[in-house]
Amino acid sequence: MAKNNIISRFLMAFSFICLAIFLILYFTGKESLTGPFLTGFFVTLAISFQGFPKLRSFSYTIWIFAAVTASMYYPEYFTNIGSFETKKLIVPLLQIIMFGMGSQMSINDFAGVIKMPKGVIIGIVSQYSIMPLVGFTIAYMFNFPTEIAAGVLLIGCAPSGLASNVMSYIARANLALAVTLAAIATLLSPLMTPLLMKTLAGQYIEIKFWSMMLDIINMMILPIIAGFIFNLFSKGIISNRGKIIQLLSYMAIIVLKNFIYLKSAEVSLQVAGMSFMKDMIWFFVLPIVVASALKAIFKDFEKWMDKVLSFVSMAGIAVIITIITAAGRDSLLDVGLLLILATLIHNLAGYSLGYFSAKLFKMSEKDCRTVAFEVGMQNGGLASGLALQMGKIATVGLAPAIFGPLMNITGSSLATYWRGKQPKNEEITKK
Repeated sequence: MAKNNIISRFLMAFSFICLAIFLILYFTGKESLTGPFLTGFFVTLAISFQGFPKLRSFSYTIWIFAAVTASMYYPEYFTNIGSFETKKLIVPLLQIIMFGMGSQMSINDFAGVIKMPKGVIIGIVSQYSIMPLVGFTIAYMFNFPTEIAAGVLLIGCAPSGLASNVMSYIARANLALAVTLAAIATLLSPLMTPLLMKTLAGQYIEIKFWSMMLDIINMMILPIIAGFIFNLFSKGIISNRGKIIQLLSYMAIIVLKNFIYLKSAEVSLQVAGMSFMKDMIWFFVLPIVVASALKAIFKDFEKWMDKVLSFVSMAGIAVIITIITAAGRDSLLDVGLLLILATLIHNLAGYSLGYFSAKLFKMSEKDCRTVAFEVGMQNGGLASGLALQMGKIATVGLAPAIFGPLMNITGSSLATYWRGKQPKNEEITKK
């Protein structure tokens, strides 16, 4: 332990040496030489944080900064690998992340709708009103180029993501409500996100409602369903009747998705049928087969599987942000500081307005904290995937790419602060 601490201290000292060299080169007009030192600063700082328990939770965020810095200085290494365009990785990575999310959930996570109807209604209404309207106001006030403005609105119209649940846990908020709100917001996103974008962002960019709905279902809903099914056959202790009911429900969603595809894309019945078979194999049959096989072969596979999916999810988010930053480097250099400021305002306004909207309806302190995180922290991965599907990853995708790491910094800081301040109702209970 002592040896690891010495190494961590040495790496931290080395990181600040890199930062000092970066500053010297930058202010002496040798910006072209600064890339390795700024990247080195973030890399060694991220590694050193692992040796300090109080700083360990910030290590991932620093790694994001390292990846973004490298992609800003050397974009050519992150936009293509030979003839392969790295942006093609975004959707598969997002689907893996959503599968991981679904595999950690079950149908029981939706029980909160019955147990906490007031909190769910206030949280969802706040989620799909505050952030879109704040995004619209910011896009108008900052007078961004149209596609950049559309990106600001896109992150505002996205649902909350997994990070908000983590922050609610750290902040000692209502984790059950957080999980329920994230799940409901995600399931509503195929309808709400295209509808809000069509209404608020239609003046900036062409929004194809049905196309965006299908993209969200393909990127989020179907992988989450696959995760539900995986969970059902790997962890779920449920009767055969219960399994059949759930499986039929999931199959109905896949059927509905392909019916929408048939009508909106105006494809032939044969093409729609092939699409349905493909979805059934990938998102229905495969999770059952893999979960059953792993459960039969490995006795303790749940533990290491959770760790693997957690690591893949975190790495996937980092890769997505890196690819988008590299693709949009030129646009980011033009509006970078203003966009960072706008994104910060958007994020902080979400926390503040979400918290006080819950206070307005006299919700408990724990519930107010939960709503604050669910409103202020958005699913940047989904927004990035939608920007890619629009063919505008280098412009519309910039705000989501910035919002992701930024919300992790502000969210973890706010969660740590709240963790040190126990909710009043907890204090009263303990007394």
